[in-house]
Amino acid sequence: MFDKIEHLGIAVKDAQKSKDLFTALFNSPAYKEEEVISENVKTIFFECGPNKIELLEATHESSPIAKFIEKKGEGIHHIAFAVTDIHAEIKRLKEANFVFINEEPKKGADNKLIVFLHPKSSNGVLIELCQDLA
Repeated sequence: MFDKIEHLGIAVKDAQKSKDLFTALFNSPAYKEEEVISENVKTIFFECGPNKIELLEATHESSPIAKFIEKKGEGIHHIAFAVTDIHAEIKRLKEANFVFINEEPKKGADNKLIVFLHPKSSNGVLIELCQDLA
């Protein structure tokens, strides 16, 4: 079961420039910066009330973020939903014929276990499922 929207991911070319922009927009600093080496991405998180925004900058040209920006430009990359049991959700969604980019959860940013649904099975929207790591 989906608990809530966990965050919106935004692909950016320049994390520092975007960090400055969102700091001014929210009138609040980022609460976390982290590099996810397995994904070749630098992340910067902001809180906006009960919601979160994740800025994503590619750290290598092979990164999915670099490919996204090359194809579509900067902008909303994904919507992440918090789940209580990521394995149960994977099973449920596979039975409902959703297609996954990665069927095995992996460690992501912000102390989460993550998995992505392929946008072709969700009306062109990249969906991330997130479960807090213990």
